[in-house]
Amino acid sequence: MKDHLHRKDESVSGDKTAAIRKMFDSIAWRYDFLNHFLSFNIDRYWRRRVSVIIREHGSFSRILDVATGTCDLAIAVARLNPEKITGIDISERMLEIGQAKIDRRGLSGLIELMKCDSENICFSDNSFDVAMVAFGVRNFTDPLEGLKEMHRVLRRGGLLIVLEFSKPGGFLFKRIYNLYFRYLLPFLGQLFSKDKGAYRYLNESVMKFPDNEQFLAIMKSAGLSDLKQLKLTFGIVSIYTGLKVQKQ
Repeated sequence: MKDHLHRKDESVSGDKTAAIRKMFDSIAWRYDFLNHFLSFNIDRYWRRRVSVIIREHGSFSRILDVATGTCDLAIAVARLNPEKITGIDISERMLEIGQAKIDRRGLSGLIELMKCDSENICFSDNSFDVAMVAFGVRNFTDPLEGLKEMHRVLRRGGLLIVLEFSKPGGFLFKRIYNLYFRYLLPFLGQLFSKDKGAYRYLNESVMKFPDNEQFLAIMKSAGLSDLKQLKLTFGIVSIYTGLKVQKQ
């Protein structure tokens, strides 16, 4: 695991970045268990769908996994056998756990981890074929700035792919979803992680997130084209995709 210097002083990221780092450091030890438990293991299926979309894109020699956390998405995509997957995150504890998982699976030659800010990505322009992020955009200080950075490091024709929670439609299911996120999820998260605020934050960040057409508009503002949204599991999550197309 490498620690790269950011192109800007880390302090400019603001209080939210520091708070997010501290929160994820504190829950890292329970993060994987809670992801699978609270989603009834459906999160594994969501990541497999991301892998399918990347394979269909065709060009994926070099892949960047932004806000990689404990590397579940990077590990899921490893089955595509790209040349290299690079995972970046600001939480050292999450990266440590991710590195241990990579080592156990014999993937250390394929997946490389670095401490790096998602809104100040420590790579030069046009470095990757694919830039992906799973459940991380909500944690960006500025989602538009984060997407612009992902767009910047993509090569021409490169794929940007976002897996994120979205709010479902339909009165009954939407009501069940809201009750689960507002009450049951924070309770179970606190019970198992011993962190009172982390899973309350998850609920608040999901409810505030500009999903569906609003998020597609942000992707367009970041310079992406050929925008698409695939809703999964009654719309509780979405996979958003866009391409980088440079001017001639």
